[in-house]
Amino acid sequence: MNTYEQHVFEELKKWEVEMSKQPSLWNKATKSIQTKINEKIPQKVHDVITASMKHMIKATLIGSEYTTKRTTMLDTNLRERDEKLKERLAFYKKTAAVEGAGTGAGGILLGLADFPLLLGIKMKFLFEAASIYGLDVKDYRERIFILHVFRLAFSDPHKRKEAFEKVVFWKETLNEFPEIPSSIDQINWQELQQDYRDHIDLIKMLQMVPGLGAIVGAYANYHFLEDLGEVAQNCFRWRLLID
Repeated sequence: MNTYEQHVFEELKKWEVEMSKQPSLWNKATKSIQTKINEKIPQKVHDVITASMKHMIKATLIGSEYTTKRTTMLDTNLRERDEKLKERLAFYKKTAAVEGAGTGAGGILLGLADFPLLLGIKMKFLFEAASIYGLDVKDYRERIFILHVFRLAFSDPHKRKEAFEKVVFWKETLNEFPEIPSSIDQINWQELQQDYRDHIDLIKMLQMVPGLGAIVGAYANYHFLEDLGEVAQNCFRWRLLID
């Protein structure tokens, strides 16, 4: 292990401690508020999010939309992979911000359209990131891993440790899924959808407020991609250095 890899290894151990922390009082209070908000959000909003998530994730796992143009990076050192990810993440953050500003400025109807559009940007980023770190995204089992990375990035703080362990003990997790696409049905769709929605609902509701939508949409989408990028990078680094 070279000096740079040793540095990354130390970062990963600190990340492990962070992911294993118990939920804070703020997390618990936020969860209570989120539950009350969810009860007041119109059902059509929930339906849009649920339908878009289910469609997008199924396309991710059993389709070819995200795999046909992804070239796996081989024979590249970790520093080069990290630099490439930094470059591509900057592109996706800008793309997400522009999309958020555009839909946020359009009121409720375009605000609703932001959910599937943003989800698509996140998924495309994850597939490209996986390829950068040497994963063969045409392999169904690696697409299952990508889904678990997504789940960890937007997990409920009360479930974060469990989601983290699914990623870092990947060989054991993989045993839960037969090597056939139909094993997608074993995924807990309701839990995945609700955790993701709870993570983004509060700020995305502000995106539909007239006068604030464009600013909130751009800011929120930019930082959602930033958070996703950090988690994704650490997950893929873990696969390379530790797993």
